[in-house]
Amino acid sequence: MTFEIFLMQAFNGLSLFTILVLMALGLAIVFGLMGVINMAHGELMAMGAYTTYATALFFEKFMPGAMGVYFLVGIALAFAVTFAFGLALERGLIRFLYKRPLDTMLATWGLSLILQQVFRHVFGPKEVGVPTVSWLQGAWSPSFLPGASFPLSRIFIIALALLVSFGVYLLLYRTRWGLRIRAVTQNRTMSGAAGINTERVDALTFALGCGLAGIAGSSFTMLASTGPVTGQQYVVDTFIVVVFGGVESLLGTIASAFMIGQMQSWFEYTLSGSMARASILLLVIVVLYFRPNGLFATKVRRT
Repeated sequence: MTFEIFLMQAFNGLSLFTILVLMALGLAIVFGLMGVINMAHGELMAMGAYTTYATALFFEKFMPGAMGVYFLVGIALAFAVTFAFGLALERGLIRFLYKRPLDTMLATWGLSLILQQVFRHVFGPKEVGVPTVSWLQGAWSPSFLPGASFPLSRIFIIALALLVSFGVYLLLYRTRWGLRIRAVTQNRTMSGAAGINTERVDALTFALGCGLAGIAGSSFTMLASTGPVTGQQYVVDTFIVVVFGGVESLLGTIASAFMIGQMQSWFEYTLSGSMARASILLLVIVVLYFRPNGLFATKVRRT
């Protein structure tokens, strides 16, 4: 195997990592804080993708001269729309199902089916794609690696994923709001006794997790087309990433997404797609057998 092929496979793994980490960060925050199994998380990703698609249509029709910035606007709108939807979802449904994981899972699974039908009715059953902005077209071909080329759109998405991950880290570990989130995660009863509005923390944190899924969906439009069931193709992988890395560990989620993304790329290079996924799942099962709380699980106190 040449060095160029090695770099290209590693780069393909990074491309998958971007979607997994953006999806998993939101799910890890929600699952770790509230223990909510949100089966509609994949549809929130699709919602972000469709929001970006609608933004592209709007710019094409009314602002064709500004098509160069539509993707940046689409990312912001994808976050805003899914954040608002997540806030309404938590206030209208999820808050009544806390400490009832099976009911929460069934309710969100039903919601995912409803959202799929809504997407199919509004945008049609066929997959849709968005145009690549001019400044992200083409590829970077380093002179010291003849024959290797790296698409600019994927480089941008990788940079976006790293930027968002760093932003989530700053929010959780460098702000007062992050301190409240971590306090509620560690001990909800004592946090409430200390004056923290735990219901407000739950609502805004759930909305933040949904917003991150929206950004993942917006990024996904640069990699592939979007359909009504696109989210379901990634939600299982996202749960695997969260559990494999450790539910309450932000670092574990990022490391797990990177490892699974790279394994998926390399296994698909040597095996078929279905065998690659089966091999990854088997490896995850073996690891969880010895470390059931995940590779980077943190110690928390639940009451």
